[in-house]
Amino acid sequence: MSRKLFVSAGECMLEMATQANGDFRLGFAGDTLNTAWYARACLPHATWDVAYFTRLGTDSYSEKMKAFFAENGIDTRFVSADPVRQPGLYLIEIKDGERSFTYWRSQSAAKLLADDAAALEAAFSAADVVYFSAITLAILAPERREIFVAAVKAARDAGRLTVFDTNIRLRLWENPDVMKTAIMAAAASAEIVLPSFDDEAAVFGDVSLEACAERYRAAGAGTVVVKNGGGPMLAFGPDGFVRVDGVEKVQPVDTTGAGDSFNGGFLAALAEGADLRAAMAQGHAVSSQVIMQRGALMPMAAFARQA
Repeated sequence: MSRKLFVSAGECMLEMATQANGDFRLGFAGDTLNTAWYARACLPHATWDVAYFTRLGTDSYSEKMKAFFAENGIDTRFVSADPVRQPGLYLIEIKDGERSFTYWRSQSAAKLLADDAAALEAAFSAADVVYFSAITLAILAPERREIFVAAVKAARDAGRLTVFDTNIRLRLWENPDVMKTAIMAAAASAEIVLPSFDDEAAVFGDVSLEACAERYRAAGAGTVVVKNGGGPMLAFGPDGFVRVDGVEKVQPVDTTGAGDSFNGGFLAALAEGADLRAAMAQGHAVSSQVIMQRGALMPMAAFARQA
């Protein structure tokens, strides 16, 4: 039996996080990497590969990042090397329990991840599942966004499962109108769209989970799964609405990576044949574990796979 391939496309950055003694600890983080991480944790190694599509540099930190992917079972065949640029960097500081972020990403190599159209097509045509986010699009030049979205649409038309998380980060975009237009265009290229209701309500004015789901279905998405911060969730697909109520709520230690880990668990279950309700339950179970520890990436060895 041939192996299947999950490809996540986006930017991973160098993360410097403040420790209790004031020192900084180096890590690697990015929304699409987080989802790849939890897809890898949930999908059976015997039948699935999980790969990351990105662009790094040729510096030592790029090599460390690439080695980190490989050491954790994330395939690096689609990681390209830019001869001039390096990964972006950000610092996390915590004051009175609140996190603040300072970014250096203007020369991030990942900003050029869609410059090689042949590499993009090769990665997506090899995949069974193609995953990306609005952050993936936000860092690209406008004309490259169009190339990227066209490649996603071609993958969908060829029968790949294409998945888009709307992950709204306004400060990454030129202005709100550009962001909203790009998000809706990307949603039309995807078979599955994964919005988070609080962000959608704030930006698009959705008054309910149903309104959010209907807007993306009208744009051309096949199925929309509206996440809701641990509250009731809603999916809307060709067979109508699926509502999941009464999910167990936990008091989080750190919500970093909550939505990304939901996506990884949800998509892994769906890829293995689960129906929407069961896949949403697995996504919630995965996310509930992740938010009970600090940081976005829960060690895979400590991860209890949820059936």
